[in-house]
Amino acid sequence: MSLKGAKSPTRGRKLRSTGTKARPRVSRGRNAFDLERQLEVRTRELAEAREDFAEVLEQQTATSEVLRLISGSPTDVQPVFDTIAESAVRLRGGQFSFVVRFDGDLLHFASCHGLSAQGLEALRRVLPRPAGEDTAVGRAILHRAVAQIPDVQADPAYGTLGLAQTVTYRSIVAVPLLLDGNPIGAIAVARADAEQFPERQIALLQTFADQAVIAIGNVRLFDAEQQRTHELSEALEQQTATSEVLKVISSSLGELEPVLQSMLANAMRICDAKFGIMFEYSDGTYRSLSSLGVPQQYDEHCRQKRVWGPDTLLGQVARTKKTVHIADVRSDRAYLERDPNRVASVELSGQRTAICVPMLKGNELVGAFGIFRQEVRPFTDKQIELVTNFAAQAVIAIENTRLLNELRHRTDDLSEALEQQTATSEVLGVISRSPGELAPVFQTILANATRICEAKFGNLFLCEGDEFRLVAMHGAPTAWAERWRREPVIRPGPGTGLGRVARTKELVHIADLTKEQAYIERDPLFVGQVELASGRTLLVVPMLKENELIGAIGIFRQRGRGLPMGCGIRVVARIQGVHAARTSAACTRPRIACGTRRTRTRNGANPRCPRRPGFHLV
Repeated sequence: MSLKGAKSPTRGRKLRSTGTKARPRVSRGRNAFDLERQLEVRTRELAEAREDFAEVLEQQTATSEVLRLISGSPTDVQPVFDTIAESAVRLRGGQFSFVVRFDGDLLHFASCHGLSAQGLEALRRVLPRPAGEDTAVGRAILHRAVAQIPDVQADPAYGTLGLAQTVTYRSIVAVPLLLDGNPIGAIAVARADAEQFPERQIALLQTFADQAVIAIGNVRLFDAEQQRTHELSEALEQQTATSEVLKVISSSLGELEPVLQSMLANAMRICDAKFGIMFEYSDGTYRSLSSLGVPQQYDEHCRQKRVWGPDTLLGQVARTKKTVHIADVRSDRAYLERDPNRVASVELSGQRTAICVPMLKGNELVGAFGIFRQEVRPFTDKQIELVTNFAAQAVIAIENTRLLNELRHRTDDLSEALEQQTATSEVLGVISRSPGELAPVFQTILANATRICEAKFGNLFLCEGDEFRLVAMHGAPTAWAERWRREPVIRPGPGTGLGRVARTKELVHIADLTKEQAYIERDPLFVGQVELASGRTLLVVPMLKENELIGAIGIFRQRGRGLPMGCGIRVVARIQGVHAARTSAACTRPRIACGTRRTRTRNGANPRCPRRPGFHLV
């Protein structure tokens, strides 16, 4: 029992020894191998993850750089293209990359990276070109999809092998730039090896393509907005200019020059022209009506009436009645054929670009509106439209001025006629109230004549043979009045106003007494009129009865400003015509203001002035 039941030390040790030695050796070998394999896998996975992370980080950095350029260059897409081309080569391990623009017909160079000067020159030689199957970018644009050529030398349709041999590339991939589904360009990357491009690299190129489209779209939107803003600003400026012209028209009634100057100034400012001319046209000739900024010699040339040749700027306007725009007058036919007016316009004014708009009244040419530049720079359609509007306004302004001046003249004539009739009525009233008395009649005649003709003073003479007797004065200076009171009878010299009236029986108007030969020769009457009466301008009107001279009325101004001839002829002659018979009849009565005198008989009396009663000065 004790032996069977007792534990043997040897047996127990043997069993423990066997168990503990066999299991550890097997476990250590298998676990070490597994751990090594797992470490290798984890190390490889970590390296791949690091590579992927670095690649993703680099891609994100490149994408962020492109996005930063897009936001920072809303008006210029070129920096975006340059960065995309550089990133495509750097990130995808390509030999070179390039970007093209597509205008609907041709491919145009936009940017590239990785090419030598020789390679860039070779690329520029094949562009622009149509988008076709002979290039990778052409296929991408035609099919609106990624186009990949693994080996250009093995592709029979590839058409730019010369470029491939110069740059030494074998494979190429192109991604289209699509804006609203329509191709506007493409990005391409080429490699030296003949191989397929991985999907991840193509996906990155597509990302770049999307970013390029965004950049192009932003630039287009910005340009469109800028264009819209420019058009609105231009329209506002034109409306402002038109308003200014209308304001000048309304504030310059009857005055044409301020209106034309305002039109020329606004047209030149808005159209950036050097000078402008407004021509009037009549009987086949042009003459400058108003000008601004024109060189003096050419201005003087245009102010003379001239017939312009049929091929000149103005000649074409006259022939066609349409706007004529010449981009370079030195290349114009009229200048090449040495038309005198065309040569003068170039050599006297230096003009190079010109526009001339007809000024039409109905279908009748009444003038032309021209603006000119001294450099070759054609005018825009908007600018031509503005000048056309100004030309139409100029016609309206000219016609309004003409009508207004006619109305003013008509009103002035009516006012003058009314004033004359009032004056005549006053004289008739005095005659009717003073039968047989000439003094009140003469005074009324002189007062009305000086007032209506804006004269300073007046004299009334009656003819006595070869002499004239002063019988009435109005407003005369003291020294002049005293001279006539001392010596009321005068025999006038042939060059004086009275002498001319006695000889011709016609009105005499002397604008400046000091410039007359009679004054220079010191005729007493002329000298007295100037130096005693301070007279400068004289109007003398004969008093006729059945073509017989019975006297004369003389009125003076003391300024060197001529009397209005219309005033002298219409006013004084009316007084003369209406009242001469009455004055003559009154002059034959035996009494006037201070009594009567016996008629003096003179031998050899002037038959135009028969013997008449003598009169005292009144």
